[in-house]
Amino acid sequence: MFTGRLIFKQVMDFIPLSTFHRCVTKYQGNSNVKTFTCLDQFLCMAFAQIAHRESLRDIEICLRSQNKKLYHMGIRGRVSRSTLADANEKRDWRIYAELAQHLIAIARDLYRKISFSKS
Repeated sequence: MFTGRLIFKQVMDFIPLSTFHRCVTKYQGNSNVKTFTCLDQFLCMAFAQIAHRESLRDIEICLRSQNKKLYHMGIRGRVSRSTLADANEKRDWRIYAELAQHLIAIARDLYRKISFSKS
């Protein structure tokens, strides 16, 4: 039995959670939320993107098939189509836009470092 870390979790470790939590606080993303946090939503949608899932039903089925691994992936809330739909509809999109801008800035810095090291 494999006892190492899941590849998805290893990829998500590159996401700067301090920046993400700052964005969530700034836009009050977790206000009035009991179980399915902004981080749960982000991880579900990131998983869907990486796994090429095309619909909420597809995301739900895929994640529920790995129910015992969700905790190890960082997803703490219950995943269902209605929960994902509500989160996608009601959460402030600026949380994720600001995180994306931060990640783009990191990628640009890495690109510059690689470009200069080749010269």
